[in-house]
Amino acid sequence: MWLDRVATALLLLVGVVNLLPGFVAFAPSRITTAYGVTATGPDFADLSVLLRHRAVLLGLIGLALIYAAFTPSFRVPGITAGAISMGSFVLLTRSAPGLNHATMRVARIDIAAIMLLAVAAVLLWRHNT
Repeated sequence: MWLDRVATALLLLVGVVNLLPGFVAFAPSRITTAYGVTATGPDFADLSVLLRHRAVLLGLIGLALIYAAFTPSFRVPGITAGAISMGSFVLLTRSAPGLNHATMRVARIDIAAIMLLAVAAVLLWRHNT
């Protein structure tokens, strides 16, 4: 029983980690704080839209993980989607030298969140066997 509770808490935590950047979609002025890049003004309209769209997708992943925390039948798809989302970002950062400190901070947060998802997955697997 405690395995399920810890796994639920981990899914909630990682869900919130993914949900919070979703607010950038509604507050584009926070892009610079979140990613360390300027995305305001007419010369950066495309970048702003792309980063805001990324924020929406992160918010959806966060909501999926929060839903998975309370819906056992959705845990495998939720964990899988979260791991793919964060893992792909980490891999992309590894292939692009010279990224700024803010972007690398996001990558480190994603690495920690992936590890938490892995712990949650193992706990759920042990709970169900």
